[in-house]
Amino acid sequence: MTRAAFFILTALADEARHGYGILQEVEELSEGDVVLRAGTLYGVLDRLVNDGLIALDREEVQQGRLRRYYRITEDGAGALAAEAGRMAAGARAAVRRLGRGRAPGHPGGAGATGTPRWGGAV
Repeated sequence: MTRAAFFILTALADEARHGYGILQEVEELSEGDVVLRAGTLYGVLDRLVNDGLIALDREEVQQGRLRRYYRITEDGAGALAAEAGRMAAGARAAVRRLGRGRAPGHPGGAGATGTPRWGGAV
């Protein structure tokens, strides 16, 4: 699962949202690490709909513009839970290794810069 898909599913886990709301929620959830552009967002939304992980919830006209609201499906919630579990297991393994590994900054150690971030616009 891509980072964009993970954060989009996470944004939809508690309520249906429209595109701009999803963009804002993804940026907030990722603490600014994932900033989606509209083209990327709608490409991922189309793929998630085709995969049955999200569905169109409703359409509303606001200020003369059509807003499509998407919601997570049961399959989407399952996929999100599985991915979150996989990521948590990976994080636990990394923490265990760091706990018994070499000191940060030494060759083969955890690195001198601290915790890496998944940065950048998507």
